[in-house]
Amino acid sequence: MASKKSSYGAESIKVLKGLEPVRKRPGMYIGETDDRGLHHLVWEIFDNSRDEAMNNHADRIEIALLADGSVRVADNGRGIPVDMHPTEGLSALEIVMTTLHGGGKFDNEGEEGSYKFSGGLHGVGASVVNALSTYCKAEVHRDGGYYMQEYSEGIRKDAVKMIGKSKKRGTIITFKPDATIFKETVNFNFERIVNHIRQQAYLVKSTKISILDAREYKGKINMDGELFLLDLYSNIQSFSFYFDGGLPSLLHHHNMFSKPVHRNMFYIDKEYEGIEVEIALQYIDDMGTKLIPFANNIPNAEGGTHIAGFKTTLTRLINSYARKNNILKEKDENLSGDDVLEGLTAIVSLKMREVQFSSQTKSKLTTLEAQAATANVFAEAFSFFLEENPDDAKEIVGKGILAARARKAAKAAKDTILRKGVLDGNRLPGKLADCQSNSAEESELFIVEGDSAGGTAKMGRDRRTQAILPLRGKILNVERARLDRMLGSEQVKNLVLALGAAIGDTFDASKIRYHKIIIATDADIDGAHIRTLLLTFFYRYYKEVIDKGFIYIAQPPLYKLTKGKQMWYAQNDAEKEKMVKQYDIKGDNIQRYKGLGEMNADELKETTMDPANRVLKQVSVEDADEANRIFEMLMGDEVAPRKSFIQAYAHEADVDALFFFK
Repeated sequence: MASKKSSYGAESIKVLKGLEPVRKRPGMYIGETDDRGLHHLVWEIFDNSRDEAMNNHADRIEIALLADGSVRVADNGRGIPVDMHPTEGLSALEIVMTTLHGGGKFDNEGEEGSYKFSGGLHGVGASVVNALSTYCKAEVHRDGGYYMQEYSEGIRKDAVKMIGKSKKRGTIITFKPDATIFKETVNFNFERIVNHIRQQAYLVKSTKISILDAREYKGKINMDGELFLLDLYSNIQSFSFYFDGGLPSLLHHHNMFSKPVHRNMFYIDKEYEGIEVEIALQYIDDMGTKLIPFANNIPNAEGGTHIAGFKTTLTRLINSYARKNNILKEKDENLSGDDVLEGLTAIVSLKMREVQFSSQTKSKLTTLEAQAATANVFAEAFSFFLEENPDDAKEIVGKGILAARARKAAKAAKDTILRKGVLDGNRLPGKLADCQSNSAEESELFIVEGDSAGGTAKMGRDRRTQAILPLRGKILNVERARLDRMLGSEQVKNLVLALGAAIGDTFDASKIRYHKIIIATDADIDGAHIRTLLLTFFYRYYKEVIDKGFIYIAQPPLYKLTKGKQMWYAQNDAEKEKMVKQYDIKGDNIQRYKGLGEMNADELKETTMDPANRVLKQVSVEDADEANRIFEMLMGDEVAPRKSFIQAYAHEADVDALFFFK
């Protein structure tokens, strides 16, 4: 049979002009078009203002969320140039806002270049945000004038105009995300932006950074030509941050609820072959590790070359010191990389002229020179720190030795457990009522509180796709427990077996047996505690499962209301009061559920398990560092900070708020 003639010719080649590629494939530029991608637009514009401050051209930045769904970012930097480009025949402002790879951060020749350090390329971030917005406006105060240009979907509405004279200087970018691109949501999370800005304020010394939430502001806001709304509207909800301490202040922020292992904090800020290396570290009485890397103030969630240089050097220096001072004997093995990382909080921040990342989201640094610069600066400074602070050095080495002993003990215990087949993937816990489906994509696991709720859930479930695992009481607090002790807990062991993906260094997320893991606990203080313990377990040992979006919180109703043959369910007190007034319901017709076990199978199925009716909240940890810090405070050994937190926030405390729920 003759093959059909191919139609692949010159006419098949699509040429996307201007910013069309961004709108056609937005994921290539911002990662995803979900909630994370939406907030990435804010980071892109903020980074441009932050770079002005980082290069000592600005000392104030403001982000405002406005009532029409748009975001406004202003700074008092030099202002984007507005004069005509010598070769392009367009205003420099228009080039920056409408052309990929057109911006001032390419001009890095010598010390007098436009930017000594920057987090990215001005023309990439601004133009991408412009392309993905239904409306965008750039305002510039520069050279005695006030200039403006407006855009729609990345296309200019008119040429750059001079609106009038101005004695100010700075740039204002206002944009409204396109809901046809960001179909999941165009609603910004104020708390998330505040947390990001707080972190940045630590990194950009002597710069005031403000975030305003004017979405509910009832009055009229006059913004034309104004740089900072906070100066004019002090009654708008806002946060402002200003830090002179830099990395040591940020390190203190992360460790404020933890007990230090050594007295003196290590800190160095030094340049090596044109790369500025800044490192702060401290060991705390904890088993976790917090490595917080930045490159040109961009957080690198996946680390990169600077972290590789830091970790290798840290392991070598601690072993060298321990050998030299006879703390490690000749018969002793060297401490491993994991041993010296246990309990460490370290912030590694590099600033360099030529910076390379693995993607537009800048989550991983790939600049090769960064590894050598980090290793050289850190090796010299940390060696000196250990020699000059022998008591601190002894505590640091001791922490590593304890970690090594615990690692070996835990491995021996785990090996014993594995030999006994306790974690055999073919074994399932007896309490698990499994589903019939072998497809993880459609299978759901309900983790319920107690045998009573478990029995009801088993009767109300869809046996084909829904599995039930009842837990007896509160599971072990894994925040301070090593793996061998965890696996000695019947509740934890049953949970690990049911999930099917093992745990620790044998964990494999691809083997998870359910792609919906639903925590269903009672709406009381014990239920909240059990939910917190489960979230702690997943955060510490199954974080990849959270990242994949597999963890959910069930939202069973608190009330059942009846009138005659009619029936309604209310999720909370506010819904109940509304229904009482709307349907004229008397007190005897209102039932409050104290727990899932009080519902019959039909009620539980209808309200909590049936996909057609139920309400689920998806768990996603966006600010992992902040969640980690709060978990340590709430679930760790230090009583005083936990007591202060509870006293301060008892009226509104909800551990679920550590996570962002979709």
